Amino acid sequence: MDINVYEEKMKKSLENLRQEYVSIRAGRANPHILDKVEVDYYGTPTPIQGAANISIPEARMIQIQPWDASMMKEIERAIIASDIGLTPVNDGKVIRLVFPELTEDRRKELAKDVKKKGEDTKVAVRNIRRDANDAVKKAQKANEISEDEGKDLEADIQKLTDKYIKEIDSAIEAKTEEVMTV
Repeated sequence: MDINVYEEKMKKSLENLRQEYVSIRAGRANPHILDKVEVDYYGTPTPIQGAANISIPEARMIQIQPWDASMMKEIERAIIASDIGLTPVNDGKVIRLVFPELTEDRRKELAKDVKKKGEDTKVAVRNIRRDANDAVKKAQKANEISEDEGKDLEADIQKLTDKYIKEIDSAIEAKTEEVMTV
């Protein structure tokens, strides 16, 4: 029986959490919050990075310079329609997204959100562990593996679970610290 399948699922859960954390903004400009925003680029839905140059001229500002000036309104519309919570400022040449300074209450709210997303990911990892253990028990019942092999596999699955839970905890801690830093 191969437990790599379950490790891959745990790895994907952790990666998904990291992607979620990228979209949580901590008062500093991060171009990754635009990753999921798509613009209609000549009839094709395209990520903003594929239609414009994105830069960070200041710590709390993202500057978007479309390669084609006619795309300004389209990019602006896509940002407004997305749920990133920022209002674009268009000066005719570039679009600027200014990140407001976060209040203490908003920081605490974001920290709670970070913790909740982390806990949800831990639950997902534990569900994967349960599925893996069920598969081991099924294999034992069908006499595909011995009882000793089953115990060894269950121990390996627990080690994997512990490893990923630990990584999730450190991701939660790092993101909470980032959010709470003024």
